[in-house]
Amino acid sequence: MQHNIDICVYSLEKAFDELDNANILFKNKKFSKSLNCSYYAIFHATRALLSVDQIFPKKHTGVISLFIKNYVHEGIFDKRFGKIISQAQLFRMSSDYELFYIVTKDQANEQIEKAKEFLNEMRNYLEKRLERSFKLPKI
Repeated sequence: MQHNIDICVYSLEKAFDELDNANILFKNKKFSKSLNCSYYAIFHATRALLSVDQIFPKKHTGVISLFIKNYVHEGIFDKRFGKIISQAQLFRMSSDYELFYIVTKDQANEQIEKAKEFLNEMRNYLEKRLERSFKLPKI
């Protein structure tokens, strides 16, 4: 179990680092890259959660679908968190792979705010579940 907690902590730290990157990029008007980092903040927070239950999907789609199946459909997390991660992935894919996809300032800002909400929810849940607090910045 300690190994899974170590993975959880590492993944949460990566999530908060990506959120910090998203904010820095946003301030420098790099909206596409900011949106990308917002997605990865959500993705790594989700991986942290899954690792506690020894779930280690190899693909992004696996992380998302298992989060929705095991936590949203089971009522552990509100449906809006399933929508947040699904939408963040779609925006990230569009931004990374579509020709001429323009990420607006408002869109990048909205994704940062959703990532903050998602990370706070994951941290709160994991702190209660694991009966410990994480030395992570407050957002």
